[in-house]
Amino acid sequence: MKYSIVFSFLVLLLVGSALTYAVEKASTEKYHLQYGFKMGEVLRYRVNHTADMRSTIEETSQQAESKSESIKAWKVTDVLPNGEIEFVHVVEVVRMSNRVPNRAASVFDSETDETPPPGFEQAARAIGVPLSVIRMTPAGEIVERVEKHPQPEASDDMPITLELAEKPIAVGEQWDATYDVPVERKSGAKLQVRTRRVCTLKKVEAGIATIKVEYQVLTPVSPFRVAVGSANDERLGAIRSRTGPCGFAKT
Repeated sequence: MKYSIVFSFLVLLLVGSALTYAVEKASTEKYHLQYGFKMGEVLRYRVNHTADMRSTIEETSQQAESKSESIKAWKVTDVLPNGEIEFVHVVEVVRMSNRVPNRAASVFDSETDETPPPGFEQAARAIGVPLSVIRMTPAGEIVERVEKHPQPEASDDMPITLELAEKPIAVGEQWDATYDVPVERKSGAKLQVRTRRVCTLKKVEAGIATIKVEYQVLTPVSPFRVAVGSANDERLGAIRSRTGPCGFAKT
C-alpha cells in the first residue's frame, strides 16, 4: 500500500515576543517551534491519498486502486492561557475513485454528486460535519480527542497534527518519531513493521518555518502483504504557514 499525503499547517514560532508572528532565536541561531492560532481562525489543507492493493486467493491475484483528494479544515474554537489549542476537525470536500479489473471505475465528487454511488455512502455522510474536537499543546501533542462522528480509528503513525521538536532547533537539523504498524504476511500471520517519520527544518523566514517531512519503513516489507498503513520511503511534503504549493489556505 502506498500513501502520498500532503500536509500543511500553520506553524508559528512564538515565545517572548510582542509580534503576532515572531521567532524566539537563541544565540546559536536555533528556533523554538510552536503552533500559534487565534480563536475563530479556520485553516484548510489538502490531502491526496493513493492506495494500490494486491490480493491473492488460491494463486489468483487481483489488483485494486483507490484515490482520494480532500480538503479538510481546522476550526479553532479556543486558545487556553497555557497555550493549548482546541479545534474542530471537518472535511469540507472529497473526491474519490475506486478501480478494480474488468469493471468501470467508481467515482464520487461531493461538490457535484447529490447521491453517492454504492460504497461511498459513509464518506458522503462525513462531509461538512464535525468529525472530532481536538486539543493539542503548542508543540502539537494531542492531549484530548473527542470523536463526534463515526470514522476509522486514527492511526498512530499518521496523526492529524505534526509534533514539533521538543528543544530549540537549527536550520538543517532533524527530529523524528518511530511507530510500530500492524501488517500481515501472505500466510495471515500478524507482524509489526517499524516505521519512522523524519522532520527537517528547511528554513525560517519572517517567523515562519518550512519543514520537510519524510515517512520511512525501517523493517524490510518485501515478504509481507501490508494490511494497515505502511509506505515505502514516501516524502509526505513540506509544512508551511501561508497559501502555497502545499494547498493550505487561511480564512
